[in-house]
Amino acid sequence: MKLLQINVTANWGSHGRIAEGIGQEAMARGWDSTIAYGRYMNSSQSRLIRVGTQFDVYAHYARHRFLDGEGFGSKKATLRLLAEIDLLAPDIIQLHIIHGHWLNYPLLFKYLATISTPVVWTLHDCWAFTGGCPYFELPPCDKWKTRCENCPAKHGKITQTAKHFADRQKLISGFGDRLTIVPVSRWLDRYVGESFLKDYRRVMIHNGVDTARFRVIGPKTKKPLVLGVANFWDCRKGLSDFFDLRKRLDPHNVQIALVGLSRSQIKSLPKGIYGVPKTQDIRKLVQLYNSAAVLANPTYADNFPSVNLEALACGTPVITYRTGGSPEAIDPDTGIVVDKGNVDAMANAILSVIDDPAKYTSATCRRRAETNFSNDLQSGQYLSLYTSFLHP
Repeated sequence: MKLLQINVTANWGSHGRIAEGIGQEAMARGWDSTIAYGRYMNSSQSRLIRVGTQFDVYAHYARHRFLDGEGFGSKKATLRLLAEIDLLAPDIIQLHIIHGHWLNYPLLFKYLATISTPVVWTLHDCWAFTGGCPYFELPPCDKWKTRCENCPAKHGKITQTAKHFADRQKLISGFGDRLTIVPVSRWLDRYVGESFLKDYRRVMIHNGVDTARFRVIGPKTKKPLVLGVANFWDCRKGLSDFFDLRKRLDPHNVQIALVGLSRSQIKSLPKGIYGVPKTQDIRKLVQLYNSAAVLANPTYADNFPSVNLEALACGTPVITYRTGGSPEAIDPDTGIVVDKGNVDAMANAILSVIDDPAKYTSATCRRRAETNFSNDLQSGQYLSLYTSFLHP
């Protein structure tokens, strides 16, 4: 059996590591595994196909930036990918994130409509059923339920939102009953059920975490550390809320560190917050998670953040806003959920976790990650899904 996964990255970032885990599980069961990617990569056990070049990415981004043409560039690169798919003849095609200035999705979708291969599409955000927004909460908008147009997020800019929405709906319909949608949170599954994807088969599978690599290894810092981790820090991830937290938490008693910042962001940090550049070094991340008393995740728009799972696997409790599927990672013994934007409540929750280590123990957090979100469990669900298509 041959599995082809298509994702913006290969073994890079949370969704890249998810695809890598699925590929490893497939190979463990005797499958051939290939990952086609367009942007960043780390070494992989799967065969890798690079789609396009960095120049293609820049050209595609320019089309997106000035003409709202995301997904309509990279034609030559995508045609080369389609030729590779013909040669590979996969038994299952697994889509992940196909936006991000690297792939021409109309060409891909028209091609997929002409073959009989089952297609599984894991939704790591909301892009698939909107006119272009990965999230529709900043600013709040529910036009995707009927027809995306006059996008409030693109006010004053050239926008083809209505065209994107109509094209996406039409192109996806070409898959027929060969398409299965996999939302990675109950939150997203509910919204998919209100979108134009509602009539397609859906199977909710939470993201997993590599519990062999993300593990409990060492002691917490003597002075309690509040850790924040993101692939890219902006208002959506709650960067400014950490600045407010610094004002509310006594720096003599609590330290704060943020991982994933750019150099310019590190230079502009207020006193009392330690900045760590973006890293793909798992060992360094594991050390940071282990040293922290708590992971704070003040995200304003999210699906099912992998940082929550990584922290739990390292024995660290999580405090998060009631945002998207983020609360689904924890229970009352492994973290606290507070209302979005309530920095006072988050500060109080941080102190309550620090003051009650007997409740939020490393062992309890680790057990939740192993029992509910291990890569073996989640990847096994994907392989069972694939097998159900091939041997109904």
